[in-house]
Amino acid sequence: QVQVVESGGGSVQPGESLRLSCTATGNIFSIVAMGWHRQAPGKQRELVALIQPGGNTIYADSVRGRFAISRDYAKNAVFLQMNNLKPEDTAVYYCIADLQEARGTVPVDYWGQGTQVTVSS
Repeated sequence: QVQVVESGGGSVQPGESLRLSCTATGNIFSIVAMGWHRQAPGKQRELVALIQPGGNTIYADSVRGRFAISRDYAKNAVFLQMNNLKPEDTAVYYCIADLQEARGTVPVDYWGQGTQVTVSS
């Protein structure tokens, strides 16, 4: 079994920073990609940031230049440093790990349970 667990959410004021962490544990052969999505009330879940194989990063236009994604490959972890937070960043943030449980298998997406980020004055 695989578990993906996020931490680091909270309530902050506009302009402040938060750092989200996520770790994948369990029966993991290889992690292909890790990233973050978010879902605000009444909106669809959207990609925030992703680290692809080889280290290539993808960011949503709304967070580029303010958020930074990074990975600790040895610990199967991914981080999201969020700076200059805005009220529109308020959402539940979900970690995703695209991984193989065994050699030769098709990678499968595993999601965390989500962590709330609230930006309000």
